[in-house]
Amino acid sequence: MITFLSTARSAHYTQRPILLIGTRLLIGLTAFGIASVACMAFANPQDVMSLVGVHLPNPDAYSSIRGVYGGAGLTIALWLVYLAARQPRQGLVFVAILCGLYALSRLITQLTEGPLGDFGYQWMLIEGTLCGLALLLLALTRRHV
Repeated sequence: MITFLSTARSAHYTQRPILLIGTRLLIGLTAFGIASVACMAFANPQDVMSLVGVHLPNPDAYSSIRGVYGGAGLTIALWLVYLAARQPRQGLVFVAILCGLYALSRLITQLTEGPLGDFGYQWMLIEGTLCGLALLLLALTRRHV
């Protein structure tokens, strides 16, 4: 854990180590959220789809949700952990793009299919906030290069 929080390896953060800690916390929070859904999808894909009121009708549907939310989600979470540890600025870029596109997808849905429910609106807000925080940290670290 001490090595994970070390600022020695990153030239972008030498003047402001608190920015490195904030960067790694934001990336870690994002990874945790994605990994949580991935674990849920591996254990029971129907639990993931029940969050949005969708019933999985057959094993192929279970397999698809387990693969996308479970397998791909866990891959993304592990990549975020790697980036937090080894390339935190690139991790922020990834978080900004990932969360920004999640939020954009929900916005497009709201504009084309109609108002989001509480679930969709809550996650659009969370994803937009994570994207904004990642962009803010990128801007703050750029000033200190």
